[in-house]
Amino acid sequence: MPWLILFLSAVLEAVWATALGASDGLSKPVASVVFFTALVLSMIGLSRAAKHIPIGVAYAVWTGTGAALTVTWAMATGGEAASTLKVLFLIGIIGCIAGLKLSKPSPTGNAARPSGTEDRPDSAAAPNRTP
Repeated sequence: MPWLILFLSAVLEAVWATALGASDGLSKPVASVVFFTALVLSMIGLSRAAKHIPIGVAYAVWTGTGAALTVTWAMATGGEAASTLKVLFLIGIIGCIAGLKLSKPSPTGNAARPSGTEDRPDSAAAPNRTP
């Protein structure tokens, strides 16, 4: 369920980015309301998903998916020119997002330990200081 929430919040990120562009500097009321509503809902979804998915992975997936959807929508609606390179790079972003989803998390605790303390359980919180 956290991954579904994360994906839906990334879709909302694309909605708010598109609405921001359509708002003409927040001067168009309807587009501005869509922007602010989608922005708030997108952030709520990201924060809920990040309770279960490491924030680095969640944020990378959220921004990557939102960016890819925003560019794809802009190309599909004629707001941006499509090109072979642009499509290839979008495929690359999507591939990287899939890789983050499929990757296994690191063992608990190792990422929080300072370098050089792995073999010394009594000093797990103290940095390795050499005289």
